[in-house]
Amino acid sequence: MQHYPSQLLERAVEEFSKLPGIGGKTAMRLVLHLLRQDVKAVEVFGQSVIRLRQEVKFCQTCHNISDTDTCEICANPRRDHATICVVENIQDVMAIENTQQYRGVYHVLGGVISPMDGIGPSDLQIGSLVERVGEGNIAEVILALSPTMEGDTTNFYIYRKLADTGVKISVIARGVAQNDELQYTDEVTLGRSIVNRTLFDVNL
Repeated sequence: MQHYPSQLLERAVEEFSKLPGIGGKTAMRLVLHLLRQDVKAVEVFGQSVIRLRQEVKFCQTCHNISDTDTCEICANPRRDHATICVVENIQDVMAIENTQQYRGVYHVLGGVISPMDGIGPSDLQIGSLVERVGEGNIAEVILALSPTMEGDTTNFYIYRKLADTGVKISVIARGVAQNDELQYTDEVTLGRSIVNRTLFDVNL
């Protein structure tokens, strides 16, 4: 069992260890690094985390992270607001934006349907997507979810919900390898998969 010379040190290590992908040794290294820094620098670091949690917003339209009620992408008149790219999370928005191959807007679901994890359609932002499409002025919905079983299940569910709207429903090309997460796909492959998207085939 790890012995700590300070309860404050132990508490800080415990908190850092709660972060995803951070084990005890890494947490200790990070805490000791902060201890070696100037007090002012650590205060700035701490305040940035607190402000992030207190002040960050989620776009009322697409649910992307934003500093305002409407994110920069949704507020940009030069974007193609008739094309919606449906993604699982904020990281996927960032990955697609880095390709510089897409000029439409987004809709962040906040996850994918996964019965094993207790995540159903009502836990995701699918209802608000249906509402956006129902308001009109949408020409195409691009399903850009990771090619996993959960991603494909979510694609099919969304397709069924939008099938009678008359909106074109497409899916990114399978240049993204099966079971790969979108955010970890290289920019060239991801960009091509969006450009070469195809109509959603319910038989796939």
